[in-house]
Order: sequence, then structure tokens, then C-alpha cells
Amino acid sequence: MKRLILLSLMAAFSLATVQAQKTVVSQKEQKPEVFMVIENMPEYPGGNEAMIAFFAKNMKYPADAQKNKVQGRVLVTFVVERDGTLTDVQVAKPTFPSLDDEAMRLVKKMPKWKPGTQGGVPVRVKFTLPVVFKL
Repeated sequence: MKRLILLSLMAAFSLATVQAQKTVVSQKEQKPEVFMVIENMPEYPGGNEAMIAFFAKNMKYPADAQKNKVQGRVLVTFVVERDGTLTDVQVAKPTFPSLDDEAMRLVKKMPKWKPGTQGGVPVRVKFTLPVVFKL
């Protein structure tokens, strides 16, 4: 009887260990959740003024857009990763092809951001940024 109970306990422990290992593996295989709103949102290093200065210094207004006097606001989305790098850069609201390309180039060129945190822990956050082009 004791041997049967011991074998049952060992089998239950083995089953629980296998299930726990599967859970750990499946969590490693999945990318961490991307948040939209969190306690502390990601920030460009130096704040909004520094970001505006970055755009002013690095923006190259496309010649075809200048020639056609095209202006507008391109909405660019991206994910600020837990280490501050920007990934999954996409145009969410296009304006004019060359303006869209320039907006994406600028965002991809940005330095690492200060990551967003939830409960004091850095998390992945989806961010939408308007890039305004005016002549």
C-alpha cells in the first residue's frame, strides 16, 4: 500500500514537472505582451524638446513633395522594446509616399528610448508618433 502511494506521488510529481517545463518553454517561445497604456510611458531621451530638435536636424524634406508643395502629418507606429530599441516601425496613416518614407527613416534612425514600465518593470509598448511636414 505504501509503495502504491509512493508510486502515485512520484507519478503526480513527474507529471507536474513535465507540465511546468512545457509552460516555461511555451512562455519563452512567445514574445512578451505589447502594452498600449501603462503606468510610465516610454520617453525619447531628453524629452519632447530633444525629439523636436532631432527631427529638425535630421529631416530631409523630399524633393518631389517640395516640388508638388505637399505637406501633411504621417502617423508612424512602433514598439518600444524593454531595452529602449524601436521595432516594428510602420506607417499607420500615410500622406504622400516620399513623406511616408522619410518619416519611417527618421523613426528608424532615433536613438534608444527610455522604456516604459508597468509595476516598476520595463515592458514592450506600442507607440504612435505624428511626424509633421510643413513647407
